[in-house]
Amino acid sequence: MMGKVIVVTSGKGGVGKTTSTAALGAALAQRNEKVVVVDFDVGLRNLDLVMGAERRVVYDLINVIQGDAKLTQALIRDKRLETLFLLPASQTRDKDNLTAEGVERVINDLKRYFDWIICDSPAGIERGATLAMRHADVAVVVTNPEVSSVRDSDRIIGLLDAKTAKAERGERMEKHLLLTRYDANRAERGDMLKVDDVLEILSIPLLGIIPESMDVLRASNIGAPVTLADSRSAAAMAYFDAARRLAGEVVPIARGKEEYFRQDLRTEGGMNIFRLFNKQRTAPAARERLQVLLAHERSSAGSDLVTLLREEILAVIAKHVQLDHDKVQVTIDRNEYVSTLEIDVEIPLNAAVQAA
Repeated sequence: MMGKVIVVTSGKGGVGKTTSTAALGAALAQRNEKVVVVDFDVGLRNLDLVMGAERRVVYDLINVIQGDAKLTQALIRDKRLETLFLLPASQTRDKDNLTAEGVERVINDLKRYFDWIICDSPAGIERGATLAMRHADVAVVVTNPEVSSVRDSDRIIGLLDAKTAKAERGERMEKHLLLTRYDANRAERGDMLKVDDVLEILSIPLLGIIPESMDVLRASNIGAPVTLADSRSAAAMAYFDAARRLAGEVVPIARGKEEYFRQDLRTEGGMNIFRLFNKQRTAPAARERLQVLLAHERSSAGSDLVTLLREEILAVIAKHVQLDHDKVQVTIDRNEYVSTLEIDVEIPLNAAVQAA
């Protein structure tokens, strides 16, 4: 059985992708599963630091892709867990040294030897990020409960649904939300977005909630995943539970006080835009701003999709009947929860009879 490829991704930097990659990798390895964590952040590698292996790097991902080293030479076995390995990124090369063919070859090789291949993606939407997600079976979207992080994650979710190999094959890309640096008390006071706010906006399943904790910072500073450095801390326990969910277990997600605190921000007529101008807590205002903004951005992004769908539909119909291209209308109607694709094709009567 081939290994499963996980990409840990986000649109925004500094949300905890690298610490989450290390923590999830160590948690899965502690289940006696063979795990490799792969650093795709070429030029700015940090996964080796978080794993405490910075002084053991000899060869890297680019060396393997370019044929300067064998995969077995570049892999670094963790000294604490014999089933955990690291494939580091290059610190001196450019992201242009990553090639689609080379990445595919390395990922396929890793799938033969490991149960889990966890790819630490660079932030953003540039080459390294798209190649890191391309061959993923599952995506873990790491998000902080604040507006810029959620907005950027929405963009990444769109890329996962369009730019991955699974998407190109017409398959559904499995995506999960990992909410990091979360403080239930601050969310209850309205000082940060609540879990349900983020879930409603991004509309992907929740993998775990990682609380704001100094334990994560301390673990990174000593060069150990938090699931190894302080396995009984709240953050480590949250990562352990997230790893169990990745492995297919059903594990309830504790939300602290938020389960008992829910604030309705809607009126009968939908979103109340005028509340944006009233004095209110930052989180409700941020949520409404995000909903307005993302509705506009998704609608704008959809125009490219409409054009693509129209051309593909025309190509299929043209195999059977001749059409006036101006008589084919494709539109996408969006509301808060669902998008509806409408196709209006005007077929001349004589063409319809001939096709019949």
